[in-house]
Amino acid sequence: MGALIFDGIIAGLILSIMLGPAFFILMEVTIRRGVRAGLAFDVGIFVSDILYILIAFLFYSQVAKFMTGENQGTIQILVGIIFLFLGTVTYLKKPKPVKVDEVGKVIHSSKDYLILALKGFILNMANPLIILYWFIVITEAAKHAVLTDSWKTSIFLYLSVILGIYFAIDVVKILIAKKLRSLITARILEALNQFIGVIFLLFGIVLIARGVLNTM
Repeated sequence: MGALIFDGIIAGLILSIMLGPAFFILMEVTIRRGVRAGLAFDVGIFVSDILYILIAFLFYSQVAKFMTGENQGTIQILVGIIFLFLGTVTYLKKPKPVKVDEVGKVIHSSKDYLILALKGFILNMANPLIILYWFIVITEAAKHAVLTDSWKTSIFLYLSVILGIYFAIDVVKILIAKKLRSLITARILEALNQFIGVIFLLFGIVLIARGVLNTM
């Protein structure tokens, strides 16, 4: 059981340091809109990870075949095109000023938080590397399940440790981003927006290149 928890911690740390597009958006959202907005965005990511886990667990053989077979290249190209579009839009758009009250606190409505959560959900779901990661995790969880009689408990514990570590480190990232808010100017925000756009573009180019290679 101790080895299982240790492996879960390591897997959670690996997931938390995967610097995908969602990471940079999480930092940008927190810096511009505050901790609650960052948490709302992160909840969307968290929910999408749970959905990926369910898909990987319930339909492992079918989805694995679909993701790694002849469709793999096409999927990568399509997702890459989406990220190219997102990157272009993100790079060109100007950061909108946020609404603040008389003491400088950002004003949010429940609708704003819902939109941010949905944005985090969609962005994380669009990253094919995430589902590949969860396929690997589910495979590792299955190995632990074979070694124990209480396989359901083992898998639940293993996945819970991973998600717990991942979410805890994301909260730390959000708190760090909060500390940077006082140092951020409008020009820096614009540069950050452009930087995120470039990350999306590079991500899209890499996916398309891999997709083309996989279809050859």
